[in-house]
Amino acid sequence: MILGIKRLLPFVLLMISFITPHNMKAQLLGSAKTTTEEPAKTPDDSLGRRTPQGTVNGFIKALADQNYLRASQYFVLSKRSYRKTAERIRIAKTFQQLLDQGGNLSPSSIISNKETGRIDDDLATGVDLVGNISSDKTTIPLYVENQSDDSQPPLWLFSAETIESIVSADIRGEKTFLDRVLPNVLKEKKLGNVPIGHWGVVVVMTIVSYLLSRLLIFVFVFLLQKLWKKADTEKGNAIIDAFTLPVQMYLTVILFVAFTQRMGISIVVRQRFSIIIITIGIVAFLILLWRMTDFVSMFTRSRMNRRGRISAVSAILFLSRTTKVAIVFIGIIAILGIIGVDVTAGLAALGIGGIALALGAQKTIENFVGSVSLIADQPLRVGDYCRVDDIKGTVESIGMRSTTLRTSARTIVTIPNGQLSASKIENFAHRDRFIFNPIFNFRMETTPDQMRYLLIELRSLLYSHPAVLNSPPVVRFTGITTDALKVEITAYIESINFETSQEVQEDLLLRMMDIIEKSGTALAYPSQTLYMARDTPFSAEKAAEVSETVKKWKENNELQLPKFDPKRVEELKGSVQYPEEGSYKPEEE
Repeated sequence: MILGIKRLLPFVLLMISFITPHNMKAQLLGSAKTTTEEPAKTPDDSLGRRTPQGTVNGFIKALADQNYLRASQYFVLSKRSYRKTAERIRIAKTFQQLLDQGGNLSPSSIISNKETGRIDDDLATGVDLVGNISSDKTTIPLYVENQSDDSQPPLWLFSAETIESIVSADIRGEKTFLDRVLPNVLKEKKLGNVPIGHWGVVVVMTIVSYLLSRLLIFVFVFLLQKLWKKADTEKGNAIIDAFTLPVQMYLTVILFVAFTQRMGISIVVRQRFSIIIITIGIVAFLILLWRMTDFVSMFTRSRMNRRGRISAVSAILFLSRTTKVAIVFIGIIAILGIIGVDVTAGLAALGIGGIALALGAQKTIENFVGSVSLIADQPLRVGDYCRVDDIKGTVESIGMRSTTLRTSARTIVTIPNGQLSASKIENFAHRDRFIFNPIFNFRMETTPDQMRYLLIELRSLLYSHPAVLNSPPVVRFTGITTDALKVEITAYIESINFETSQEVQEDLLLRMMDIIEKSGTALAYPSQTLYMARDTPFSAEKAAEVSETVKKWKENNELQLPKFDPKRVEELKGSVQYPEEGSYKPEEE
């Protein structure tokens, strides 16, 4: 029985293998679990040659360590040269000597730190210009080139063209200025694998460049004051002061770079100082922006004070401070980028924080933008009488957040500038004229000749009054209503302010009442109102006199209807005495 079971066991196992699911079979057979494949990362290069910046920095470090064999690994070499160690060392030393004599490498922060290199230049893709070597005999551009294709990690090396030019350069017997001048003791003793004499010359050249730049600036300012007439004015001195320090810093940097390159100071020292040089240049530019902001702010505020625009001064101060904060912020970002700090994450976080702050301070920003638009457009000024929507008042102050109006009830109304800039503003302070538009309703008993007399005399008054604008006034018989004859008058009073216009309007109305009384008619009262005691009786005598006057006008062709004779208009101009005789005249006192 047991023997039979042993014989059936292989058959049973075979059947189980056919009917068992694949995953169960894998577990029974102990197969490995399937895993998700992760993309392979680009392996780091031990010499840092994945980017142009890494290649240049690694090459300079190898020169500083005097490891010329490692320095040669940053070159594109032929197989023959690569096999010869002595040849590789000779090429690296020649490269260093050419750089010391008149070479220049771009500062590390300017060289691209991306694996693709620079793509915004005129060079081919995968080629970057990182410096040059200039001498009396030759000029060699220094190129780094990506030696890998798209399927392999990038590998940036000094190009074969550059290395061939260096190998073919004739430097026999050539020595730098420092090699000829410095004593052997200063060349043999080294600090950081650089002759100590080079460090000393760097210190001396820094002092010399600074003193020489001060001397040149002094001479330039002296000549400028002699040749420029406005140099001794407050504005001229402010401009000179704003430019003096930044220009001196730039000039010091330029002189230092020129001196150190011409004297043959080691490229290792100069490359280490390149970050400091660029930082000084950035600081000089920021100082120039800071001083120009002060200059513009000072003279703009002075100009606004002279014009009486006090509200603009606070806006100028705010904009000046905001600009200075932006200058400091941009300067910090630029300097951090120069020294190699990645500010991308910080800028992203700051951008998110700025959005959150802007959302939280939305009303404040709206009021600030509104105040800027009010100052720029100037729809109203301090002291102007205006109407904002349904509020009338005199502007007392225009601040950065709100504007205050004092109403006729002597109350103060505060309006946020954001709301004010979006409102309808009617400014009464800058009117060049004031409309005079009374409407007279005369009694139904008024005769046609009386109406003609009224039309001519009323218009004559407007022509002759010195305070009425010379544009032709309008006096028209516009209609007959159920209870009156309607005459509408439209003219403009020439006045400097509302109070004076009211005085002129008062004088015109009194004179018109005299004309109406003289014509023999009267103003009509509403038919539903009875004025039994005050009713002016109809004057037949005056009506006859007016009819006689109109008759003479007609006989002499002097009826000034529907238009006035221009000669008559010239005769009437200024013939009315205003103020009239007997009025108080303060100017006579």
